[in-house]
Amino acid sequence: MESFALFRLFPLVLVLQWVSVMAKQTYIVHMRHQDMPSSFATHHDWYSANLQSLSSSTTSDSLLYTYTTSYDGFAASLDPDQVESLRRSDSVLGVYEDTVYTLHTTRTPEFLGLDTESGLWAGHNTQDLDQATHDVIIGVLDTGVWPESKSFDDSGMPEIPSRWRGECESGSDFSPSVCNKKLIGARSFSKGYHMASGSSYLKKSREADSPRDRDGHGTHTASTAAGSQVANASLLGYASGKARGMATHARVAVYKVCWSIGCFGSDILAGIDRAISDGADVLSLSLGGGSAPYFRDTIAIGAFAAMERGIFVACSAGNSGPSRASLANVAPWIMTVGAGTLDRDFPAYAVLGSKNRYTGVSLYSGQGMGNKPVGLVYDKGNNSSSSMCLPGSLGPEFVRGKVVVCDRGINARVEKGAVVRDAGGVGMILANTAVSGEELVADSHLLPAVAVGRKAGDMIREYVRSEPNPTALLSFGGTVLDVRPSPVVAAFSSRGPNLVTPQILKPDVIGPGVNILAAWSDAVGPTGLEKDTRKTQFNIMSGTSMSCPHISGLAALLKAAHPDWSPSAIKSALMTTAYTQDNAKSPLRDAAGGAFSNPWAHGSGHVDPHKALSPGLVYDISTEEYIAFLCSLDYTIEHVQAIVKRPNVTCSRKFSDPGELNYPSFSVVFGNKRVLRYTRELTNVGAAGSVYEVAVSAPSMVTVAVKPKKLVFKNVGEKQRYTVTFVAKKGAARTARSDFGYIVWSNAQYQVRSPVSFAWTQLVRF
Repeated sequence: MESFALFRLFPLVLVLQWVSVMAKQTYIVHMRHQDMPSSFATHHDWYSANLQSLSSSTTSDSLLYTYTTSYDGFAASLDPDQVESLRRSDSVLGVYEDTVYTLHTTRTPEFLGLDTESGLWAGHNTQDLDQATHDVIIGVLDTGVWPESKSFDDSGMPEIPSRWRGECESGSDFSPSVCNKKLIGARSFSKGYHMASGSSYLKKSREADSPRDRDGHGTHTASTAAGSQVANASLLGYASGKARGMATHARVAVYKVCWSIGCFGSDILAGIDRAISDGADVLSLSLGGGSAPYFRDTIAIGAFAAMERGIFVACSAGNSGPSRASLANVAPWIMTVGAGTLDRDFPAYAVLGSKNRYTGVSLYSGQGMGNKPVGLVYDKGNNSSSSMCLPGSLGPEFVRGKVVVCDRGINARVEKGAVVRDAGGVGMILANTAVSGEELVADSHLLPAVAVGRKAGDMIREYVRSEPNPTALLSFGGTVLDVRPSPVVAAFSSRGPNLVTPQILKPDVIGPGVNILAAWSDAVGPTGLEKDTRKTQFNIMSGTSMSCPHISGLAALLKAAHPDWSPSAIKSALMTTAYTQDNAKSPLRDAAGGAFSNPWAHGSGHVDPHKALSPGLVYDISTEEYIAFLCSLDYTIEHVQAIVKRPNVTCSRKFSDPGELNYPSFSVVFGNKRVLRYTRELTNVGAAGSVYEVAVSAPSMVTVAVKPKKLVFKNVGEKQRYTVTFVAKKGAARTARSDFGYIVWSNAQYQVRSPVSFAWTQLVRF
């Protein structure tokens, strides 16, 4: 009997072994760069030979990418046995499974003060800055570009900088001739995507391998960063006016790394690798994943290589707010950008049979409902999918001819409207729940629809439950400007604290990220739904995906004004000049609950381009200081080398505490200590003979002492240090978990402000 059981098991073992051999997936392999034998002409040849030696099943298309500037290693399609063989090799430092990242999905220039004709850049006018910006190149890693958009018109632009080494690649739907002096580069990277979707990158796929944007997201972000001015822009009549990017005279290079099922780390790293060698000055990535140690974070690794070469990198913080500790892209050499509102709104109204009128928002642009109220329904039974209006959840007999109340959450807001329409409904009230609070995001719905906050939503839901014959009528109010208060931190904007390195305060800043008008792809309707056949040259979108390119564009302006500044200096300027009061002269508020915001939501505050161009002082950080920071994280030398790409790194210099990094903000984690002391260094980028004095704000359970209290800078470029001591009062840990304050150095002309977060319990750490 036993032998029979073994006989029956034997074919199963063969099948499992066959599956093991066949189950290939993408891995990123970190190599000892210096170990390459002299017999190989290039590292590509060495990597290829390594793969060929693994097994007979290794084919020529197994090697997907050879990385040159961003990483010491390659990406390859490997089976489990090959992975184990590589891990046993002395020349291999690490083998990591590919990671999938997701997208974080025109009044803005005026709101930021960029439409003024003079005074933007101290001692110069707007024309001077425009001229300097012609030499700055912004690389956008996203879903590609719709090159025919008017936002990429190159009228009046001078010749492309001679240092540019990029190009526009051809594809079945993309001709290099569509590029110009504005859109100077367009490439696509899809090998990781193809392997993940189950086909070799050599085979033809449903999506064309080209830089053309068939999603819309990449066109929107690229034009937000550096789109040319376009008159009479609007989304179906909404937000009508002049559309323009932050740096209208900068050049744009697009690297398509995101596809229908996501953005794969191997493709992103290849895109960063090429953007660095092409000559980009700023990189903008409106995408991300969860938190991970930096040596496992593809974006962090690529961004370090960029920073080391003087390239500024901005990334979206994520759309997982208002949940605590929900941030992505938290490496200190990355500018982590949250989202806030503009002073522009798109009001819409729901009038109930009770005569109560509730104000919400909408971008609906169709015929409307007329003037006659119709029945109002809300299905809050045992099936939550009905209240959420998930696909297939609504019965036509229940909703036909009626307005449907749908709870926000789970599926896309615009998809809920499509579900209602397909079931025969004539309108929708999209009602927030506690998660989204009072945050209102406008959408170009396929049927009359109004989005309302949680409080209004609760009252509408109660009306439907208590009234035997509830009715509603929806109407739309167009575009309204000068909304107060603004900015407000978006509820969806991801929040701190930073779980990867609790001693680094993140996000860094917020920028405009709610209801942003920018260019759009002609391949998709404004909702992105397949059944949306409408076409529009511009679309209104929300997300930290939208706020990130605002900061990328502003960084390009700073790079043009101060070409000798490091990425860290540009970052410092944007952070220390950010504001924390709204246009009603009140502290910034949080849309999630309506209360005051804090630095775990807004970082240093909302960016202020005028002040950032002339910040007075900056906190600069060298590559060596970042290495000392990494060495303080209890990483192995191999882990540090994966990020730094220097074989001779020994970690002989390290900080005793990661918080010693010369960062423009402070995150004080007391843990089991009562006293923490940090030294910071400021560089004078203002006038010679500048004198600054310090002011401190701290919670009552902490005392803060700064020495010296006055800094005197005799020369431009001079550096001065100060030390700040934080002391937690006895018993404070039992009564407080977190709190906030600030340290500001100021004189008559400048305020150089650093937020401080305080935590008494040790946060979770990787």
